[in-house]
Amino acid sequence: MAPYASDDSTTGGEADERRSGRRKAARYVVPVTVMGVAAATIGLVPALADSGDPDLPKITAQQLIEKIAKSDVQQLSGTVKISTDLGLPDLGGLESSLMSGAAGQGEGGSSADPTAKLTELASGTHTLRVAADGPDKQKLSLLENAAEYSLVHNGKDVWGYDSKSNEVYHGTASESPAHEREQPPATPKDFAEEALKAVDDTTSVTVDGTAQVAGRDAYKLVIKPKQSGSTVGAVSVAVDAETGMPLKFTLTPASGGAAVVDAGFTQVSFAKPAASTFDFTPPKGAKVTEEKDFEGKSPERKASGKADKDAEVREHAPKSGDDLGKGLDGMKTIGEGWNSIATFDTGGEGMPSGEAGGDLGGFVDSLGDKVTGKFGSGTVFSTRLVNALITDDGKVYVGLVTKDALVKAADAGK
Repeated sequence: MAPYASDDSTTGGEADERRSGRRKAARYVVPVTVMGVAAATIGLVPALADSGDPDLPKITAQQLIEKIAKSDVQQLSGTVKISTDLGLPDLGGLESSLMSGAAGQGEGGSSADPTAKLTELASGTHTLRVAADGPDKQKLSLLENAAEYSLVHNGKDVWGYDSKSNEVYHGTASESPAHEREQPPATPKDFAEEALKAVDDTTSVTVDGTAQVAGRDAYKLVIKPKQSGSTVGAVSVAVDAETGMPLKFTLTPASGGAAVVDAGFTQVSFAKPAASTFDFTPPKGAKVTEEKDFEGKSPERKASGKADKDAEVREHAPKSGDDLGKGLDGMKTIGEGWNSIATFDTGGEGMPSGEAGGDLGGFVDSLGDKVTGKFGSGTVFSTRLVNALITDDGKVYVGLVTKDALVKAADAGK
């Protein structure tokens, strides 16, 4: 780890070492994975107001980062509250409808398929119950109105259960090729390391006092971009003073307002959960979908009325799947640190817009902002965190940066 500029802050970077011996655990099953995925992409933060500021020994930013790295919590149970506000366009309920539709149309059309079910966490506020006993036993339950969705990993078995539809999804931790993909963080240590990968010379890291989280004393670590032009305001991590485990995370945008992602334990215990916590038997009468039955298959298209609209999309889409694949293979990164922008050429004709794009063009225009520059013209699609520019000639620029930064990058590419 690079030396720090002072006892209270750092601009040095932590080496991005590959963790050896990563277990090929099931993709969805570690209770902290939900927070880990967010930390790996946009960071997370304390969701609830601090209930007190405990008097703890002084600690430097470097020491606190090292404390997180050394944390090795294997057993826990508790309740997590997650709120996400990406500021997606108001589509008259379309967003929630799409989320609900995805939840019922997973790999094989099972509402219990974790692939689709956990996408619900990308929007709104949710309460989760979590439990873990080492790398081979985890449970996550998503509490809903008069229903519950549970995901259980016990040894080689992975079970998803949707009580509302009485459907069960069964897979294994090693048989599916999909499990061979790079896994999301599987422990508190993992997702903390993911969040800290952004720490380099473009970053300020400080210890900002203490807090009490879920009844436990914690230090507050604050990570901020030094550069202007990023949509990220700050990432705050509340770190358990005893174990070094992150208890709460918050990402606030540079534009101000509510946090983009708020996640934190409201109750936590590090005692060993009862073995029965991880037992699962499909309820009587439940429809059971086996993961292996749907490997390599896509759900059939259902609504015949979509044909005309799909034809219009294809007309303006990249010329072939191969073209898009080539564009992704040619992806490169420009800029550095928090101002990094990913760019690639789809090989297509960009997004339909205006009268020439017909009804779809008008719809696209309503979601994005038209921009022009040396590169020509294009459309910027914005959230409170991620912005993307798609030029009329099919080039894509995306990053945690402002609209102006994307236009500048596109101009520089000419």
